[in-house]
Amino acid sequence: MPSGARTVHLSKVYGSGNMAVRALDEVSVEFPAGRFTAIMGPSGAGKSTLMHCVAGLEGATSGKVYVGDQELGVLSDRRLTRLRRERIGFVFQAFNLLPTLTARDNITLPMTLAGTAPDQEWFTTVVRVLHLGERLSHRPSELSGGQQQRVALARALVTRPQIVFADEPTGNLDSRTGAEVLDLLRGAVDDLGQTVAMVTHDPVAAGHADAVVFLADGRIVDIMQAPTPDRVLDRMRGLGDQS
Repeated sequence: MPSGARTVHLSKVYGSGNMAVRALDEVSVEFPAGRFTAIMGPSGAGKSTLMHCVAGLEGATSGKVYVGDQELGVLSDRRLTRLRRERIGFVFQAFNLLPTLTARDNITLPMTLAGTAPDQEWFTTVVRVLHLGERLSHRPSELSGGQQQRVALARALVTRPQIVFADEPTGNLDSRTGAEVLDLLRGAVDDLGQTVAMVTHDPVAAGHADAVVFLADGRIVDIMQAPTPDRVLDRMRGLGDQS
């Protein structure tokens, strides 16, 4: 069962001395299990850095990151790689599908790399929820952008990760297809019990979440529960966002 993630006094500094840039400054935040959390803020606020640190893609300069009960900072590179593969799902703006593989093989790729087999019942459930049953034999070039993103989402869900990170998942999609993908993320939380954390600049996208974490200058400046697009837009204007 997904168990969420959290940070405790997380800081991330790039460079040193006069060239040092503090991308995250003592950030303590929770991404609760079975909930959909959006991460927002002006350009350069630290959104992607926060996601990369919580997902184990970058190490922290100081502070701690937990996925479930596991602190990431004490893991060897090998164990961290295994944790990312088995317990974390990723959905990116670029679909990152392999063009020579069918949709089915793209979905099961993480397990193929790990030398394990998917839970067939779970695989069937994910494919059904994401409406991919008739597309499994198709290659990415034979799929629309929305269908490709659904395949990417299925790949993120099929390992039953503790948390799925989505980085601007609708950024390359038209508004109708983007709304469909957001509905699917919402459904993954409501119908499959998934935990989702999404970086976005779009107030409409953030309106699908249970809560929005607002960052500015590497710090959390607000957390909004039960967000609506209008409330999110007003808050972003208050942060001086121009995006």
